[in-house]
Amino acid sequence: MDFLQEVFVFLVAALIAVPLLNRLGLSSVIGYLVAGIVIGPSALGLIKDPASVLHFAELGVVLLLFLIGLELQPRRLWVMRNTVFGLGTLQVTTVTLTLAALLHLALGLELIVAIVLGFSLALSSTAFVLQLLAENKELNSAHGRAGFGVLLFQDMAVIPAIVVLSALANTSQSSLDLLAVAAVVVLGVVARFVLKPVLRAIASTGISELFIAAGLTIVCGAALAMYSAGLSMGLGAFVAGMLVADSEYRHQLETDVLPFKGLLLGLFFIAVGMSADLSLLVTQPLQILGLTVGLVVVKTLVLWPLTRWFGMTNQAGFKTAVVLSQGGEFAFVLLTAAVAAQVVPQAYTSIAIMVVTLSMATTPFLMMALDWFSNRGTPRDFDEPKPVYSEKGPVIIAGFGRFSQIVARVLAAQRQPFTALDASPGHVDFVREFGNEVYYGDATRLDLLQTAGVAEASAVVIAISDVEASTRLVEVLRERYPDLPLFVRARNRWQEIKLRELGVRYVIRETLLSSLELSRNLLAHLELDPDAVDVFKAHDEDLLARQAVVAHDPQAYRATSIAAADELADLFSEAHQSGAKQ
Repeated sequence: MDFLQEVFVFLVAALIAVPLLNRLGLSSVIGYLVAGIVIGPSALGLIKDPASVLHFAELGVVLLLFLIGLELQPRRLWVMRNTVFGLGTLQVTTVTLTLAALLHLALGLELIVAIVLGFSLALSSTAFVLQLLAENKELNSAHGRAGFGVLLFQDMAVIPAIVVLSALANTSQSSLDLLAVAAVVVLGVVARFVLKPVLRAIASTGISELFIAAGLTIVCGAALAMYSAGLSMGLGAFVAGMLVADSEYRHQLETDVLPFKGLLLGLFFIAVGMSADLSLLVTQPLQILGLTVGLVVVKTLVLWPLTRWFGMTNQAGFKTAVVLSQGGEFAFVLLTAAVAAQVVPQAYTSIAIMVVTLSMATTPFLMMALDWFSNRGTPRDFDEPKPVYSEKGPVIIAGFGRFSQIVARVLAAQRQPFTALDASPGHVDFVREFGNEVYYGDATRLDLLQTAGVAEASAVVIAISDVEASTRLVEVLRERYPDLPLFVRARNRWQEIKLRELGVRYVIRETLLSSLELSRNLLAHLELDPDAVDVFKAHDEDLLARQAVVAHDPQAYRATSIAAADELADLFSEAHQSGAKQ
């Protein structure tokens, strides 16, 4: 019963704090931290043992590292190599050294402590920044792309740092080096030769719960393998994510793991908030606030000139520096590991947690202030938000049968990027053998489409065989993304009418054009007028518009269809007589 009561407290605290702070323009991360502070020992004391909760909630960080590994596709890294490995490396290095020097020289901290704290504070919040950019529709902006690249390098840099701290905490680590190497090799072999056939077999059952279980098994198994070898659980999850990053199952795995990551990572932030010592704000308010301001200022002033060196404009570079000026969630992970390794005293960690938490709260306000200053005096026409859907953005193809494959071939010939999704694992394997980029997954699921990047897509092509599922997907996309261009294949006339009612930009019945083209050639062979096909097509479009008005009245619909047949006969008769006179 105590466990159930604690779960209830966590859920209620999150449901109150997160929406409330979101309405104030703050990130959900801040909401979780505040919820933890309120229910923790420093405030209401509803939860007495934050350490035990934090230990379990670290699974959220493990799942986060798995998802980060999934993002590290070699092709994507190569395209972003200058930002990720250039700007990212310089940002982490220069900020770490600057903060470490200040902590060592100004505050008199031991050098190793200063370096660990400097590195931990140099990291920004991936979850916080990406959500903030997404809410402001700035992911595709210059500072959004640069920020993402730097965050990607920071996430990669966390892995060796966790390994080093784990090694310092484990006194017998030297005897486990061979075992650790063996664990990495075994993990790679399993992922290369075993994982794909197993996932194919599970996907072929069509039972979605089994695939969810498979995704969690991969993460937990990889984490357990590394932990057993004396390494970090997060490292195992990260490696597992990288090994399946190029798999056709990556989008479905990411979609299935994402909800668990969100809940457990939220629990992790709550546990961190519970660990925060509010008495520090009472006893050392000037020191805490001064360190917070110092962290934000140092990170901004160090990164800004680096962005200019990499060719960014003054405004975009400053925005990049501001959006990355806060501390991040991995500071909590690293500081927890540093305390366990007895590298950093608990007192310093408590102060650092408060500083990181407060620094996160500053970013939304700094971004709003920056936008206000940059837009002041600008004509109203330039204040309108930029369109979300770029002309050169990716195209999402839902359903990859024979119809969609032709569309994909045309897009590929024009070098237009696209992501294709299909629910048949056998079909996915067959199509990929011919060099097509298609991923396994149920394309009717909005969460899967969001994982595949529908929010940034320039268009979505829907060619799903199931009429109800296809129409339902259109309804969901029209409601969630009203400006997203949809190109939909209709199975029949009724579906086309329904889709046009929903305001779809372009609808085509699957056999219409092919049957018209065949009819044109047939008329030519019979020495009849092939232009009659154009007459029929124009009449059919007019009829469709009239039928759409009375589609929900069966009698009126039937009467319209009968009248249209007579109209068409008259049209053909007039066309024939006109041709005879000529």
